[in-house]
Order: sequence, then structure tokens, then C-alpha cells
Amino acid sequence: MMKLDTNRVVVLISLLMTVTFVIVALFSKASNPIPDFTVYDNVKDKKLAFFEYMLPLVKEQNSLIKDQRERLVELRHLSVPEFSRAQEDLVTKLIKEYRIKSDQLSKEDINQLLLRVDEVPASLALAQAAMESAWGTSRFAVQANNLFGQWCYTKGCGLVPLRRDAGSSHEVEKFRTVSDAISSYLRNINSHRAYAGLRQDRAQLRATGDAVTGYKLAEGLIDYSELREAYVKEIQAVIRINKLAQYD
Repeated sequence: MMKLDTNRVVVLISLLMTVTFVIVALFSKASNPIPDFTVYDNVKDKKLAFFEYMLPLVKEQNSLIKDQRERLVELRHLSVPEFSRAQEDLVTKLIKEYRIKSDQLSKEDINQLLLRVDEVPASLALAQAAMESAWGTSRFAVQANNLFGQWCYTKGCGLVPLRRDAGSSHEVEKFRTVSDAISSYLRNINSHRAYAGLRQDRAQLRATGDAVTGYKLAEGLIDYSELREAYVKEIQAVIRINKLAQYD
């Protein structure tokens, strides 16, 4: 009968446990399940839990955008031939990501990117997430990590709305993580033609040295919802009532 080496067995078991822990941790990070906000009976507690969950995720995505913007700002005083290969690759990548029409790399591309590659005030993102997801409890938030009501148009790309109009083909997009949903939302605000006015207002505020606030930029969301002006007022009310301006 083969005699087992006790030390080797212990090492193997420890190794197996470590690998299992790493796999579980990676899976948890990847799935990033949204908390169950229905456990809160007190509305104030639910709101606080929602904002505490969402704020770090919004800040993280805005931080990535801020880093990209700072790298673009460095290029304003360079001519295109002076760009390094890494700088040229970055600009080319961002032109595609932020939907800039460009046949040939130019300084105007940098100017256009600086209008788009910019942070969205946290108060605005938090207010919209709360409104669009019913404070993280909607079907789309729970089953698709979609807290911003974003649509997609490829069959199977998301969840089919229960009240979708006959003849419509859109779905509510499904995201791997809430962070992915936030990233997509920020890119939508920063690139879709419907929010060009919002981006212009943000650029003007920066140019004059005034504070870029979610309350102010909410005025540029008139096309985000069919409710239009009423939607803008609701978002501003969420920001005001919940004192979200402190996060901008």
C-alpha cells in the first residue's frame, strides 16, 4: 500500500483551497451582483445604502475619464507630427470610442475629444441611476445590472421590456457588472448627439471657471426621457432633496 506523505497532502489541500478562493473571488468581482435594496423598509436607509454602493463605482469610472482627459490636455500644445506613437494610438482609440468623425488625425480632433472626454458630475449619475432603476430594485437593475435604462438593438443583447410596443425591437441592455453599466452610461452622455448641449454647457462652465454641477447639467437631459422637461425637473429634485451636490 502506498504511504501518503502527510506534509505533501497538507500542501496540496492548501493549494487547492487557495485556487478555489481565487476563482470564487474573481467570479464575484466579475459578476458584481447588485445588493438587494428591497431589504430596507426605511426609505432613508434604502437611499443611503444605494448611494453608498453607487458613489465609489461612479467615482472610479470618472477617474478613468479624468486620466484620459489629462493626457489629451497635454497634446493641445503639440502639432500632430509631434505626437508619439503611444499618443497617436490613444487619440485614435478615443476618436472611435467617442464617435468622432475624422478622416485624418488633426488638432480639431483633440478639441472635439476635449468636449466629450470629461467627467459627468456624480450627483447627476446618482440621481439618474436612482430614478431609472427605482433605487436599484427594478427588474432591469437586478437581472441585467442596468441602472440607467439603456437600450440595445441586437436580438438577445438584453431583456425584452414587458410593455414593448408592437413592432419595436429594442431590448434593455444587459451588462456584466454595474461598473460596465456606469461606463456605458458615461460614454452615452459624452458621445450621443442628444446630449451635445449638455457637453457645451459643461465646456462653458469649465472655460469660465464655474462649478460643473449635476443640477445645472441636468438641463441637457431633455431628450433622455419622453417626459422631457418633467424628467429634468425630477432629476434636479432628486439631486436637491438628497443633497447630492456635495459629491460633485
